Amino acid sequence: MKIFKLQLLLLVFATQCYAQFPIAKIEQAYQSLVNDEQAKYAITSLCVLDAQSGKVIFAKNENIGLATASTLKTITSATAFSVLGKDFKYQTTLAYSGKITADGTLQGDLIIIGGGDPTLGSWRYEQTKENVILNQWVSAIKNAGIKKIEGAVIGDDSLWGTQTMPEGWIWQDMGNYYGAGNSSLAWRENQFDIHLKPGGSVGADVSIQKTVPAMPYLKVINELKTGSSGSGDNAYAYLPPFGNLAYLRGTWGIGISKTGISLALPDPAFDAAYRLQDTLSRLNITSTAATTARRLGLDGKTLPTITQTIATVNSPALSEIVYWFNKKSVNLYGEQLLRTIAWKLGKAPSTRNGTSSVINFWSTKGIDKNTLNILDGSGLSPGTRVTTLAMASILFQAQKEDWFAAYYNSFPDNNGMKLKSGSINDVSAYAGYYTDTQGNRYIAVININNYNGSGISKKLFKVLDALK
Repeated sequence: MKIFKLQLLLLVFATQCYAQFPIAKIEQAYQSLVNDEQAKYAITSLCVLDAQSGKVIFAKNENIGLATASTLKTITSATAFSVLGKDFKYQTTLAYSGKITADGTLQGDLIIIGGGDPTLGSWRYEQTKENVILNQWVSAIKNAGIKKIEGAVIGDDSLWGTQTMPEGWIWQDMGNYYGAGNSSLAWRENQFDIHLKPGGSVGADVSIQKTVPAMPYLKVINELKTGSSGSGDNAYAYLPPFGNLAYLRGTWGIGISKTGISLALPDPAFDAAYRLQDTLSRLNITSTAATTARRLGLDGKTLPTITQTIATVNSPALSEIVYWFNKKSVNLYGEQLLRTIAWKLGKAPSTRNGTSSVINFWSTKGIDKNTLNILDGSGLSPGTRVTTLAMASILFQAQKEDWFAAYYNSFPDNNGMKLKSGSINDVSAYAGYYTDTQGNRYIAVININNYNGSGISKKLFKVLDALK
């Protein structure tokens, strides 16, 4: 009996030592980060939970709200799964007004009705690629017997109104692909490319080789200068929503391997209508113009009444959308999902209603509203503030849901862990899951704001390595 008790005590002692060992390692690693010169004027927060029980294993500054950068996507996507369901699909409708005469003349307009699909025209999925969608629409138009259009090709972007940018986004981001505004009729992920060539010496002009696709309705003023070898991409586009004048500013380094930069489409609904009109014109199916519901409103006109629907395009399932949303950190998806969440909950599909819907949803799950100061769906806004404990708690609750497998699969592999990264100016963060070699499962959220210098990610990983 004494031997049995001694063995039991040794087992308990060993278990306690094992349980405490990672904590001591984390404490030491965390202090090393905090004491690092890069973190001298920073705020650093870390929250580690036992993934099975939800118990806090280690936490520092876990109740301080910090800018999240793209780790906010973990909350947006979890909310989208909860509210919309993993099999949710968007729909885009092609219809016409008026009537079709016996000779195939449409005495009316062709209308693309946006339903909020962020993947329409995207290259990421076989069924959504631009040529696939345009061919599908052309086939539907031909099958309807339309050979000529007396009216216009209209992009109906009316569902979500005219405010495309979340409040709090900064001017430097807006004209670039990662700062593309949302639209109920998104197209090709609301972006286009400009191919660049540096000059022969530092300070020389950078030349524009071409735009892909061609953008004849936009004027680009190129103020880019050639940067030194190894300086890379420091080029930014300044192009406001619904504008037609873009400025390129910054530098493009000598020897850079990239072909160019991607800009945000200022009016994706118009571009969708323009591309369809251009495609039809090449097939000798003429129309008077390409326009949008918003532009018609500016001219004092109303959207014509629909006579007949001729095609419906379904998006990939939400689980596929979230996969790319988190894997490649597609900001547009977050903003589209946010408005869709509001719409699904019976509210007007605005960014504000979306953020309040997210906050209210998690408050019903026991998360304090005051820990979620959310301004957008992607984390691009530097004004968003979320605590690491709140984010970790949401990650813990997600494990209980039937959509968790798809959610978990969307997290990128970082540092040998399933971690969503986040990075904006002087902000670096990671959030996700880790299972060690003994099968112990952890949830970890680490965030640093206002650090200086570069290469901070490696130092954050050193802290998380204490779990290994």
